[in-house]
Amino acid sequence: MSLFPTTAVSPGSLPLKQSASTSAAQYHKLVGGAFVCDFLAVSFSLLLAQWIRFDSPIAAVGVPANESMVPIDYLGHIILGVVLMMSALVNFGIYSRESLLSYTSTLKGLVKSSIVWIVAYLTLTLVLKFDPPISRIFCAIGLVLMLTVLPVWRGILWRVINREETSSSLRHRALVVGWSEDFARAIEMFSGATDRPFDVVGVITPPDGVFQTPVPSNMPVMGSFETLEALLQLRVCQTVIVADDALKSGNLMQIASICEKEMVEFKLVPTCFRVLISGLHLESVGGVPILGISRLPLHSTVNQVLKRAVDILGGLVGVCLSAPIIAVFGLMIKHESPGPIFYRQRRLGANGKVFEMIKLRSMKLDAEKSGVGWTVKGDPRVLKIGGLMRRLNIDEIPQFWNVLTGEMSLVGPRPERPELIEEFKEDIPHYNARHNIKPGITGWAQVNGLRGDTDLSERVRFDLHYIENWNVLLDFQIMFLTFIKREGAC
Repeated sequence: MSLFPTTAVSPGSLPLKQSASTSAAQYHKLVGGAFVCDFLAVSFSLLLAQWIRFDSPIAAVGVPANESMVPIDYLGHIILGVVLMMSALVNFGIYSRESLLSYTSTLKGLVKSSIVWIVAYLTLTLVLKFDPPISRIFCAIGLVLMLTVLPVWRGILWRVINREETSSSLRHRALVVGWSEDFARAIEMFSGATDRPFDVVGVITPPDGVFQTPVPSNMPVMGSFETLEALLQLRVCQTVIVADDALKSGNLMQIASICEKEMVEFKLVPTCFRVLISGLHLESVGGVPILGISRLPLHSTVNQVLKRAVDILGGLVGVCLSAPIIAVFGLMIKHESPGPIFYRQRRLGANGKVFEMIKLRSMKLDAEKSGVGWTVKGDPRVLKIGGLMRRLNIDEIPQFWNVLTGEMSLVGPRPERPELIEEFKEDIPHYNARHNIKPGITGWAQVNGLRGDTDLSERVRFDLHYIENWNVLLDFQIMFLTFIKREGAC
């Protein structure tokens, strides 16, 4: 399934106004149904939590429950809890088109709403001094039940919405002005995904009549720049996307003005940004909008503390568990190649800071006498025991010490030699952007088979994906995959 029609169409051949109204009606029905079912799910969770807390066998756990408690006594608590949770769900955009189309977005909204709910609920009931007092066990049970019931029912809803006939009615119809390589790549990447936010119905030529990149043969050219207003009056789309970054500011203002008059969304693809785009942030300085890269997950102090806590805990466990492994393999290294068992390499860390990375020596002592280079499969410089260590990642074990000292993280882009980076940063686009965070013992590129002498551009792409999409669960996923995926090890 493509993001755009596979056959050329003309504006007059489309039931445009009817499809737009049908899409809006379908969306409103889904939102209304989702809201009612969420309301019932939250109410059920809190009523069940009350029963579990005061009428089930756990009623005597903790602070003794009020023996005379009846459901009506907790009605105020439950009403307040339902109102707060529904308000949080609305606040975190759980009923937007994007959340309805994407189950991942839905889950994120549910988790955020639940965190805000428990804090606000306990605070308000404490300030308002409800009688009877709020039970913290009741709150905990209610939270667990909501985080169980809501995701389950929303998963069922998403399964229904995920069908093409339903999801297509939720996606915006988009008309593209111009065509660019970046936009074409994005279109192909999300082609066939039911949770994509829009369907491209066609393209119009830019003011100069020349496309930056050839338009695909199955993309209908619906008109010229001069016909844009007439097309919008026919309701061919709900969104106009400008994909041509060569347009003059006057043309952009003209498009924005036409979209405003015809009540159509206006979007611009800022193709000057090709790296760390999830960190793009719009701010106003003296009334002037300024777009720049400023927000990434690991720019957050909370996320930095969380990642560092995981690193310290994992580093301590790693050092303790790896000590006997290092001793055994150290003796085997000594037996095959007399000399130090550890090898220290200068590597580039976060923000360009050089540090010494520790490894178990897997190569001969004179392995780099002819210069720095990649290790390839069957490399004669590698020790017999070194090949085994590399396949099992055992040579990387001493880097747990680098993690404890704060020079590395358990997960992150693999660090490279400063000598090699001087060449890479000139030849590989966005190479140094990967140094925004600490390097790692393992990384997203490595568990996807990109180790050693592999395509550096691909490695950079995976590293930047990790930086832009970091979360602690992704770190645990990568650590798990490190032990079961061996592609590219040599």
